[in-house]
Amino acid sequence: MGTVDDAIAAVPSPSREALQRVIDIARRLAPDAEEGMSYGMPALRVADKPFVSVVAAAKHLSLFPFSPAAIDTVRADLEGYSLSKGTVRFTAEHPLPDDVVERLLRARLSEIRKPI
Repeated sequence: MGTVDDAIAAVPSPSREALQRVIDIARRLAPDAEEGMSYGMPALRVADKPFVSVVAAAKHLSLFPFSPAAIDTVRADLEGYSLSKGTVRFTAEHPLPDDVVERLLRARLSEIRKPI
């Protein structure tokens, strides 16, 4: 196990499963992702850049794609969720739809992998 897996394992059910679903999607999209730290959070990294992190707080769960622009690509589909510049907040009772997570993470991967 790594830092992301360890962090998720420490979260009680049903929040653990909601966070794990996001990470499972991320790993499917980026099988080359490595576990590490970004901005003090356990995160998956691609090409040595932060890709995604998920964190459990007292009253919500958070997805950090490390990109306000990636969030903007799915903002219209996130009505009813709490958003900030770089965070999408959700709960185990109101999880993020898999297709929205996938589109969000694909947008982030495009940013990471685009040629300079």
